[in-house]
Amino acid sequence: MAFVEFKDVRKVYHMGEVEVAAVDGMDFTIEEGELVVIVGPSGAGKTTVLNMLGGMDSCTSGTIVLDGREVSSFDERELTMYRRYDIGFVFQFYNLVQNLTALENVELASQICKDPLPAGEVLSEVGLAKREDNFPAQLSGGEQQRVAIARALAKNPKLLLCDEPTGALDYHTGKQILKLLQDTCHERGRTVAIVTHNQAFCDIADRVIHIHEGRATSVETNACPVDASTVEW
Repeated sequence: MAFVEFKDVRKVYHMGEVEVAAVDGMDFTIEEGELVVIVGPSGAGKTTVLNMLGGMDSCTSGTIVLDGREVSSFDERELTMYRRYDIGFVFQFYNLVQNLTALENVELASQICKDPLPAGEVLSEVGLAKREDNFPAQLSGGEQQRVAIARALAKNPKLLLCDEPTGALDYHTGKQILKLLQDTCHERGRTVAIVTHNQAFCDIADRVIHIHEGRATSVETNACPVDASTVEW
């Protein structure tokens, strides 16, 4: 069994009398320790996939599995525990608490987890050892995103989900964040999934899942992923 499995997953939204299938028979797998890029145009269903995989939304039908557990069968309480303990989230906008320091923002995540990593140690790993006492307003966009990644990693999650993590950053800072995510995956053995519209990100991935109109149209594996610091877009 693969670490992550999507089996014939559908997500239907009802808008009055109209049914909209945001995800319509999605099938893919992800192996533990892979860096995965889920790529497709706007409206393809990428964020819906991320929300279901992260336990923020439930599927209408089909099966979603993470590490041998059927997430698609969870009730609300089980989904809450799943989001708290198993998933780390990184979004386009950093969602930091403005009146807390970088260290305190990371410690927030540590306080709700079973087996958290030391906040200071994780901040050091993302290159912010000397910025732990700074507030978000005193940090650059790239530094704030590093804090957000550290906060997610401090939970010691099974899966790190990143939704357009470079979307609010300039080109050079975006490359640094991509490199950090790639290193986190390969050096720490984390399973990382990046949702993006940017086709250039495909080159850095171990596995690429192309999504179009609610389906996985193709899944590719890269035997030799490109170093993220060399990617151009």
